[in-house]
Amino acid sequence: MTLLERFVKYVKVHTASEGGKYFTIPSTRCQFDLANILAEEMKALGLQDVRVSEYCYVYGHIPATPGYENAPAIGFIAHMDTAPDFSGENVNPQIIENYDGGDVVLGDSGKVLSVKNFPHLPTLKGRTLITTDGTTLLGADDKAGIAAIMTAAERIIAEGKPHGKICIGFTPDEEVGNGATKFDVEGFGAAYAYTSDGGPEFGVEFENFNAAAATFYINGFNVHPGSSKNTMVNAALLASKISSMLPEFETPRDTEQYEGFFHLTEIKGDVEKAEAHFIIRDHDRTRLEARKKTMQHIADILNEQYGEGTVELKMGDQYRNMREVIEKDMHLIEIAGKVMRDLGREPVTMPVRGGTDGASLSYMGLPCPNIGTGGYAAHGPYEHVTLEGMEFVSQLIAGIAAEYAKR
Repeated sequence: MTLLERFVKYVKVHTASEGGKYFTIPSTRCQFDLANILAEEMKALGLQDVRVSEYCYVYGHIPATPGYENAPAIGFIAHMDTAPDFSGENVNPQIIENYDGGDVVLGDSGKVLSVKNFPHLPTLKGRTLITTDGTTLLGADDKAGIAAIMTAAERIIAEGKPHGKICIGFTPDEEVGNGATKFDVEGFGAAYAYTSDGGPEFGVEFENFNAAAATFYINGFNVHPGSSKNTMVNAALLASKISSMLPEFETPRDTEQYEGFFHLTEIKGDVEKAEAHFIIRDHDRTRLEARKKTMQHIADILNEQYGEGTVELKMGDQYRNMREVIEKDMHLIEIAGKVMRDLGREPVTMPVRGGTDGASLSYMGLPCPNIGTGGYAAHGPYEHVTLEGMEFVSQLIAGIAAEYAKR
Protein backbone atom coordinates (compact mmCIF):
# COMPACT_ATOMS: atom_id res chain seq x y z
CA MET A 1 0.00 0.00 0.00
CA THR A 2 1.38 3.42 -0.92
CA LEU A 3 1.51 6.35 1.45
CA LEU A 4 -1.22 8.12 -0.53
CA GLU A 5 -3.46 5.05 -0.44
CA ARG A 6 -2.95 4.79 3.31
CA PHE A 7 -3.75 8.43 3.89
CA VAL A 8 -6.94 8.37 1.83
CA LYS A 9 -8.02 5.16 3.55
CA TYR A 10 -7.51 6.66 7.00
CA VAL A 11 -9.24 10.00 6.38
CA LYS A 12 -12.36 8.22 5.17
CA VAL A 13 -12.77 6.64 8.61
CA HIS A 14 -14.86 8.89 10.86
CA THR A 15 -12.95 9.46 14.11
CA ALA A 16 -14.08 12.82 15.50
CA SER A 17 -13.69 13.14 19.26
CA GLU A 18 -16.18 15.00 21.45
CA GLY A 19 -15.40 17.72 23.95
CA GLY A 20 -16.77 17.79 27.47
CA LYS A 21 -16.43 14.05 28.12
CA TYR A 22 -13.42 14.46 30.37
CA PHE A 23 -13.84 11.14 32.14
CA THR A 24 -14.77 9.04 29.11
CA ILE A 25 -11.87 7.80 26.99
CA PRO A 26 -12.32 7.50 24.12
CA SER A 27 -14.94 10.22 23.96
CA THR A 28 -16.43 8.57 20.84
CA ARG A 29 -16.61 4.87 20.02
CA CYS A 30 -15.99 5.45 16.32
CA GLN A 31 -12.28 5.93 17.08
CA PHE A 32 -12.05 2.18 17.64
CA ASP A 33 -12.81 1.67 13.94
CA LEU A 34 -9.50 3.20 12.90
CA ALA A 35 -7.66 1.69 15.88
CA ASN A 36 -8.62 -1.81 14.79
CA ILE A 37 -7.69 -1.11 11.16
CA LEU A 38 -4.27 0.13 12.22
CA ALA A 39 -3.68 -2.82 14.53
CA GLU A 40 -4.38 -5.30 11.72
CA GLU A 41 -2.13 -3.38 9.34
CA MET A 42 0.66 -3.30 11.92
CA LYS A 43 0.42 -7.06 12.37
CA ALA A 44 0.52 -7.56 8.60
CA LEU A 45 3.68 -5.46 8.37
CA GLY A 46 5.37 -7.63 11.00
CA LEU A 47 5.22 -5.48 14.13
CA GLN A 48 5.16 -7.41 17.38
CA ASP A 49 2.99 -7.25 20.52
CA VAL A 50 0.35 -5.27 18.66
CA ARG A 51 -2.67 -4.45 20.81
CA VAL A 52 -5.61 -2.08 21.13
CA SER A 53 -6.28 -1.14 24.73
CA GLU A 54 -9.70 -0.77 26.31
CA TYR A 55 -9.17 2.99 26.06
CA CYS A 56 -8.53 2.86 22.29
CA TYR A 57 -4.74 3.21 22.32
CA VAL A 58 -2.84 1.21 19.70
CA TYR A 59 0.61 -0.15 20.54
CA GLY A 60 3.20 -2.24 18.72
CA HIS A 61 6.93 -2.38 18.12
CA ILE A 62 9.61 -3.35 15.63
CA PRO A 63 12.28 -5.40 17.45
CA ALA A 64 15.86 -4.17 17.35
CA THR A 65 18.04 -5.67 14.65
CA PRO A 66 20.50 -8.23 16.11
CA GLY A 67 23.38 -6.51 17.88
CA TYR A 68 21.46 -3.27 18.42
CA GLU A 69 19.38 -4.32 21.39
CA ASN A 70 21.16 -1.78 23.62
CA ALA A 71 20.43 1.21 21.40
CA PRO A 72 17.86 3.61 22.88
CA ALA A 73 14.31 2.51 22.13
CA ILE A 74 12.64 5.26 20.07
CA GLY A 75 8.91 5.81 19.77
CA PHE A 76 6.74 7.51 17.15
CA ILE A 77 3.21 8.60 18.02
CA ALA A 78 0.25 10.17 16.21
CA HIS A 79 -3.38 10.69 17.17
CA MET A 80 -6.38 9.09 15.48
CA ASP A 81 -9.14 11.53 16.35
CA THR A 82 -10.13 14.57 14.33
CA ALA A 83 -11.31 17.84 15.82
CA PRO A 84 -14.97 18.17 16.77
CA ASP A 85 -14.93 21.78 15.52
CA PHE A 86 -15.96 20.80 11.97
CA SER A 87 -17.39 17.69 10.36
CA GLY A 88 -14.96 14.83 9.84
CA GLU A 89 -17.54 12.40 8.47
CA ASN A 90 -17.85 11.40 4.79
CA VAL A 91 -14.51 12.97 3.92
CA ASN A 92 -14.04 13.22 0.16
CA PRO A 93 -10.46 14.36 -0.53
CA GLN A 94 -9.46 16.14 -3.73
CA ILE A 95 -6.09 15.00 -5.11
CA ILE A 96 -4.39 17.53 -7.35
CA GLU A 97 -1.23 16.32 -9.06
CA ASN A 98 1.40 18.84 -10.16
CA TYR A 99 -0.39 21.62 -8.30
CA ASP A 100 0.08 25.01 -10.00
CA GLY A 101 0.44 27.04 -6.79
CA GLY A 102 -2.76 29.02 -7.28
CA ASP A 103 -6.29 29.11 -5.90
CA VAL A 104 -8.18 25.81 -5.57
CA VAL A 105 -11.96 25.51 -5.79
CA LEU A 106 -13.15 23.09 -3.11
CA GLY A 107 -15.70 20.88 -4.83
CA ASP A 108 -19.18 22.35 -5.15
CA SER A 109 -19.07 23.97 -1.71
CA GLY A 110 -18.49 27.50 -2.96
CA LYS A 111 -15.31 27.69 -0.86
CA VAL A 112 -11.91 28.47 -2.35
CA LEU A 113 -8.49 27.60 -0.93
CA SER A 114 -6.91 30.91 -1.89
CA VAL A 115 -3.40 32.30 -1.99
CA LYS A 116 -4.78 35.48 -0.41
CA ASN A 117 -5.75 33.63 2.76
CA PHE A 118 -2.97 31.02 2.63
CA PRO A 119 0.13 32.77 1.21
CA HIS A 120 2.32 29.66 1.59
CA LEU A 121 0.44 27.90 -1.24
CA PRO A 122 2.84 28.94 -4.03
CA THR A 123 5.67 27.16 -2.16
CA LEU A 124 3.78 23.91 -2.74
CA LYS A 125 3.78 24.32 -6.53
CA GLY A 126 4.59 21.13 -8.43
CA ARG A 127 3.57 18.85 -5.58
CA THR A 128 0.59 16.54 -5.20
CA LEU A 129 -1.82 18.62 -3.14
CA ILE A 130 -4.61 16.97 -1.17
CA THR A 131 -7.53 19.14 -0.06
CA THR A 132 -11.10 18.76 1.17
CA ASP A 133 -14.18 19.21 -1.01
CA GLY A 134 -15.18 22.08 1.25
CA THR A 135 -17.84 20.20 3.21
CA THR A 136 -15.63 18.54 5.84
CA LEU A 137 -12.20 18.85 7.35
CA LEU A 138 -9.55 16.63 5.76
CA GLY A 139 -8.15 14.82 8.78
CA ALA A 140 -4.49 15.42 7.92
CA ASP A 141 -4.42 16.40 11.58
CA ASP A 142 -3.35 13.80 12.39
CA LYS A 143 -3.88 11.05 9.85
CA ALA A 144 -0.98 12.47 7.86
CA GLY A 145 1.17 11.65 10.88
CA ILE A 146 -0.28 8.15 11.06
CA ALA A 147 0.32 7.54 7.35
CA ALA A 148 3.91 8.78 7.62
CA ILE A 149 4.63 6.57 10.64
CA MET A 150 3.09 3.47 9.08
CA THR A 151 4.97 4.02 5.82
CA ALA A 152 8.20 4.54 7.75
CA ALA A 153 7.61 1.30 9.65
CA GLU A 154 7.12 -0.55 6.39
CA ARG A 155 10.29 1.02 4.96
CA ILE A 156 12.37 0.21 8.05
CA ILE A 157 11.28 -3.43 8.04
CA ALA A 158 11.80 -3.83 4.28
CA GLU A 159 15.22 -2.16 4.11
CA GLY A 160 16.65 -3.97 7.13
CA LYS A 161 19.03 -1.18 8.11
CA PRO A 162 20.35 -1.36 11.69
CA HIS A 163 18.06 0.11 14.33
CA GLY A 164 17.19 -0.26 17.97
CA LYS A 165 13.72 -1.09 19.21
CA ILE A 166 11.14 1.12 17.50
CA CYS A 167 7.85 1.65 19.31
CA ILE A 168 4.71 2.77 17.48
CA GLY A 169 1.67 4.25 19.22
CA PHE A 170 -1.61 5.84 18.17
CA THR A 171 -3.84 7.73 20.57
CA PRO A 172 -7.48 8.83 20.81
CA ASP A 173 -8.89 12.15 22.03
CA GLU A 174 -5.85 14.37 21.47
CA GLU A 175 -8.09 17.09 20.08
CA VAL A 176 -10.04 17.32 23.33
CA GLY A 177 -6.98 17.29 25.59
CA ASN A 178 -7.04 13.65 26.71
CA GLY A 179 -4.69 12.03 24.22
CA ALA A 180 -2.10 10.99 26.78
CA THR A 181 -4.38 10.46 29.77
CA LYS A 182 -4.46 6.66 29.57
CA PHE A 183 -1.26 6.15 27.59
CA ASP A 184 0.73 3.17 28.88
CA VAL A 185 4.22 4.71 28.98
CA GLU A 186 5.85 1.66 30.58
CA GLY A 187 4.15 -0.80 28.25
CA PHE A 188 5.00 1.34 25.23
CA GLY A 189 8.64 0.62 25.96
CA ALA A 190 10.42 3.67 24.52
CA ALA A 191 13.12 5.75 26.16
CA TYR A 192 12.29 8.74 23.98
CA ALA A 193 9.63 9.49 21.42
CA TYR A 194 8.41 11.94 18.81
CA THR A 195 4.88 12.88 17.96
CA SER A 196 4.19 13.68 14.32
CA ASP A 197 1.32 16.12 14.51
CA GLY A 198 0.57 19.01 12.20
CA GLY A 199 2.54 21.79 10.60
CA PRO A 200 5.20 21.97 7.87
CA GLU A 201 7.29 18.86 7.41
CA PHE A 202 10.48 20.75 8.33
CA GLY A 203 9.18 21.82 11.75
CA VAL A 204 10.80 20.60 14.98
CA GLU A 205 8.97 21.74 18.08
CA PHE A 206 9.69 21.40 21.77
CA GLU A 207 7.79 24.39 23.20
CA ASN A 208 4.03 24.51 23.43
CA PHE A 209 1.30 26.36 25.24
CA ASN A 210 0.36 25.70 28.80
CA ALA A 211 -3.35 25.05 28.44
CA ALA A 212 -6.53 25.15 30.47
CA ALA A 213 -10.24 24.97 29.73
CA ALA A 214 -12.95 27.01 31.42
CA THR A 215 -16.73 26.75 31.26
CA PHE A 216 -19.16 29.24 32.79
CA TYR A 217 -22.55 27.74 33.68
CA ILE A 218 -25.07 30.55 34.10
CA ASN A 219 -28.37 30.25 35.95
CA GLY A 220 -30.85 32.90 34.89
CA PHE A 221 -34.14 34.05 36.37
CA ASN A 222 -36.86 34.11 33.75
CA VAL A 223 -39.95 36.28 34.25
CA HIS A 224 -42.23 38.05 31.82
CA PRO A 225 -40.18 40.76 30.08
CA GLY A 226 -42.99 43.24 30.56
CA SER A 227 -42.68 43.08 34.34
CA SER A 228 -39.05 42.14 34.90
CA LYS A 229 -37.58 45.41 36.17
CA ASN A 230 -34.75 44.57 38.63
CA THR A 231 -35.89 40.93 38.58
CA MET A 232 -34.92 39.16 35.37
CA VAL A 233 -31.47 37.65 35.05
CA ASN A 234 -30.91 36.81 31.38
CA ALA A 235 -28.47 33.91 31.29
CA ALA A 236 -27.80 34.25 27.55
CA LEU A 237 -27.01 37.93 27.98
CA LEU A 238 -24.60 37.20 30.83
CA ALA A 239 -22.88 34.54 28.73
CA SER A 240 -22.16 37.12 26.05
CA LYS A 241 -21.12 39.68 28.67
CA ILE A 242 -18.37 37.40 30.00
CA SER A 243 -16.44 37.66 26.75
CA SER A 244 -16.63 41.47 26.83
CA MET A 245 -15.09 41.46 30.31
CA LEU A 246 -11.89 39.85 28.99
CA PRO A 247 -8.99 41.82 27.44
CA GLU A 248 -10.17 42.82 23.98
CA PHE A 249 -7.00 42.06 22.06
CA GLU A 250 -5.94 38.85 23.80
CA THR A 251 -7.70 36.55 21.35
CA PRO A 252 -6.26 34.09 18.79
CA ARG A 253 -6.85 36.62 16.02
CA ASP A 254 -4.75 39.28 17.77
CA THR A 255 -1.81 37.20 19.06
CA GLU A 256 1.21 35.31 17.70
CA GLN A 257 4.48 33.65 18.67
CA TYR A 258 4.71 33.57 22.51
CA GLU A 259 1.60 35.67 23.14
CA GLY A 260 -1.19 33.92 25.03
CA PHE A 261 -4.93 34.32 24.68
CA PHE A 262 -8.48 33.67 25.85
CA HIS A 263 -10.62 31.93 23.22
CA LEU A 264 -14.40 31.68 23.33
CA THR A 265 -15.11 28.36 21.62
CA GLU A 266 -18.86 28.03 22.21
CA ILE A 267 -21.75 29.97 23.65
CA LYS A 268 -25.25 28.59 23.98
CA GLY A 269 -28.42 28.87 25.98
CA ASP A 270 -31.47 31.00 26.65
CA VAL A 271 -32.83 33.29 29.37
CA GLU A 272 -33.07 30.43 31.87
CA LYS A 273 -29.75 28.61 31.33
CA ALA A 274 -26.62 29.36 29.33
CA GLU A 275 -23.02 28.22 28.95
CA ALA A 276 -19.86 29.91 27.72
CA HIS A 277 -16.89 27.67 26.91
CA PHE A 278 -13.31 29.00 26.74
CA ILE A 279 -9.82 27.69 26.26
CA ILE A 280 -6.93 29.57 27.88
CA ARG A 281 -3.38 29.46 26.52
CA ASP A 282 0.03 30.86 27.44
CA HIS A 283 3.62 29.64 27.01
CA ASP A 284 4.50 31.02 30.43
CA ARG A 285 3.06 29.04 33.33
CA THR A 286 2.82 32.04 35.65
CA ARG A 287 0.88 34.03 33.07
CA LEU A 288 -1.48 31.10 32.51
CA GLU A 289 -2.28 31.07 36.23
CA ALA A 290 -2.94 34.82 36.05
CA ARG A 291 -5.37 34.23 33.18
CA LYS A 292 -7.19 31.60 35.22
CA LYS A 293 -7.48 34.08 38.10
CA THR A 294 -9.01 36.57 35.66
CA MET A 295 -11.70 34.04 34.77
CA GLN A 296 -12.44 33.39 38.44
CA HIS A 297 -12.58 37.14 39.09
CA ILE A 298 -15.23 37.52 36.38
CA ALA A 299 -17.34 34.76 37.94
CA ASP A 300 -17.00 36.41 41.37
CA ILE A 301 -18.03 39.83 40.04
CA LEU A 302 -21.13 38.44 38.32
CA ASN A 303 -22.17 36.52 41.43
CA GLU A 304 -21.76 39.66 43.53
CA GLN A 305 -23.85 41.62 41.05
CA TYR A 306 -26.61 39.11 40.32
CA GLY A 307 -26.59 36.84 43.36
CA GLU A 308 -24.53 33.93 44.57
CA GLY A 309 -25.01 30.86 42.39
CA THR A 310 -25.80 32.81 39.24
CA VAL A 311 -22.48 31.77 37.71
CA GLU A 312 -20.61 28.53 38.28
CA LEU A 313 -17.11 28.29 36.82
CA LYS A 314 -15.38 24.99 36.15
CA MET A 315 -11.73 25.08 35.09
CA GLY A 316 -9.16 22.39 34.47
CA ASP A 317 -5.61 22.20 33.16
CA GLN A 318 -5.16 20.34 29.88
CA TYR A 319 -1.41 20.20 29.23
CA ARG A 320 1.86 21.95 30.06
CA ASN A 321 4.77 23.41 28.12
CA MET A 322 7.13 20.52 27.42
CA ARG A 323 10.21 22.71 27.15
CA GLU A 324 11.41 22.23 30.73
CA VAL A 325 11.49 18.46 30.11
CA ILE A 326 12.92 18.43 26.60
CA GLU A 327 15.78 20.85 27.34
CA LYS A 328 17.30 18.06 29.44
CA ASP A 329 17.39 15.82 26.33
CA MET A 330 18.18 18.20 23.48
CA HIS A 331 19.70 15.33 21.50
CA LEU A 332 16.10 14.74 20.38
CA ILE A 333 16.08 18.11 18.62
CA GLU A 334 19.67 17.84 17.39
CA ILE A 335 19.16 14.43 15.79
CA ALA A 336 15.91 15.40 14.10
CA GLY A 337 17.65 18.51 12.75
CA LYS A 338 20.62 16.51 11.48
CA VAL A 339 18.41 14.05 9.62
CA MET A 340 16.42 16.90 8.07
CA ARG A 341 19.61 18.47 6.80
CA ASP A 342 20.74 15.12 5.44
CA LEU A 343 17.44 15.02 3.54
CA GLY A 344 18.05 18.49 2.16
CA ARG A 345 15.81 20.64 4.34
CA GLU A 346 16.80 23.17 6.98
CA PRO A 347 14.86 22.53 10.20
CA VAL A 348 12.74 25.31 11.65
CA THR A 349 12.16 25.39 15.40
CA MET A 350 9.16 27.40 16.52
CA PRO A 351 6.84 27.55 19.52
CA VAL A 352 3.70 25.47 19.10
CA ARG A 353 0.61 27.63 19.47
CA GLY A 354 -1.32 24.63 20.66
CA GLY A 355 -0.42 21.32 22.19
CA THR A 356 0.37 17.74 21.31
CA ASP A 357 0.20 14.47 23.16
CA GLY A 358 3.95 14.85 23.55
CA ALA A 359 3.48 17.71 25.99
CA SER A 360 1.67 15.48 28.46
CA LEU A 361 3.80 12.43 27.71
CA SER A 362 6.95 14.41 28.46
CA TYR A 363 5.68 15.00 31.99
CA MET A 364 4.74 11.33 32.26
CA GLY A 365 8.39 10.31 31.84
CA LEU A 366 8.59 10.02 28.05
CA PRO A 367 10.44 13.03 26.57
CA CYS A 368 8.51 13.65 23.37
CA PRO A 369 9.00 16.66 21.05
CA ASN A 370 7.01 17.07 17.84
CA ILE A 371 7.87 16.86 14.18
CA GLY A 372 5.54 18.14 11.46
CA THR A 373 3.39 16.25 8.98
CA GLY A 374 3.26 18.62 6.03
CA GLY A 375 -0.31 19.59 6.90
CA TYR A 376 -1.83 23.07 6.97
CA ALA A 377 -5.06 24.83 8.05
CA ALA A 378 -6.29 22.09 10.37
CA HIS A 379 -9.76 21.87 11.93
CA GLY A 380 -11.72 23.20 8.99
CA PRO A 381 -12.70 22.93 5.34
CA TYR A 382 -9.46 24.55 4.12
CA GLU A 383 -7.22 21.83 5.56
CA HIS A 384 -4.64 20.56 3.09
CA VAL A 385 -1.45 18.52 2.90
CA THR A 386 1.00 17.42 0.23
CA LEU A 387 2.06 13.89 -0.57
CA GLU A 388 5.68 15.05 -0.73
CA GLY A 389 5.43 16.54 2.74
CA MET A 390 4.18 13.27 4.20
CA GLU A 391 6.85 11.33 2.31
CA PHE A 392 9.55 13.61 3.73
CA VAL A 393 8.28 12.93 7.26
CA SER A 394 8.29 9.21 6.57
CA GLN A 395 11.94 9.41 5.52
CA LEU A 396 12.69 11.59 8.53
CA ILE A 397 11.24 9.00 10.91
CA ALA A 398 13.30 6.21 9.35
CA GLY A 399 16.38 8.43 9.49
CA ILE A 400 15.89 9.26 13.16
CA ALA A 401 15.62 5.55 13.97
CA ALA A 402 18.86 4.89 12.08
CA GLU A 403 20.67 7.72 13.88
CA TYR A 404 19.72 6.43 17.31
CA ALA A 405 21.05 3.01 16.36
CA LYS A 406 24.50 4.64 16.21
CA ARG A 407 24.17 5.47 19.90
